[in-house]
Amino acid sequence: MPRLHLSLLAVLIATVISSCGSNNLQPLPSPLNSPYHDEQPALSGDGRWLAMVSNRNGRREILLYDLQLQRFVDLPGLNYQGAIADSPSLSRTGRYLVYISSIQGRPDIVLYDRATKQSQLITQGYRSWIRNPKISPDGRYIVFETAKRGQWDIEVIDLGASTEVDLVDGVLPQNSP
Repeated sequence: MPRLHLSLLAVLIATVISSCGSNNLQPLPSPLNSPYHDEQPALSGDGRWLAMVSNRNGRREILLYDLQLQRFVDLPGLNYQGAIADSPSLSRTGRYLVYISSIQGRPDIVLYDRATKQSQLITQGYRSWIRNPKISPDGRYIVFETAKRGQWDIEVIDLGASTEVDLVDGVLPQNSP
């Protein structure tokens, strides 16, 4: 009788292992709270997405959590190897994410577009210390603090009229211009 149980157990384990490579499996929900150090939460305007700084993967990086599906989202091209990430901010539907990345020892603002899965260094060559970037709900403007004049001031970057705005269901909300 024990030999039969071991055979059934072996078949069950083999079935589970062989199905793990299947692309048809949905990832299991991931817990938000964990023994890892998570900080600096930022919520998208629609309340679905949560960006945070975390050390879950053994380094300080930005992670994105889908509150509706209760799982982390893979963001290829977001975090640079060896960079320190800080201060995330999300647009209305979480399409755009801005954050500070210290790639070469100085902080730079990085804009990540989830639709194109590409990062863009916004302040490359900027000659001042910066902190606390925030992106507008539509994704067109980035505001941040700068020490350009020897004190902390506010600066605004307009990404331009050609920026594809972050829309809710393809339309701007009622209160938008």
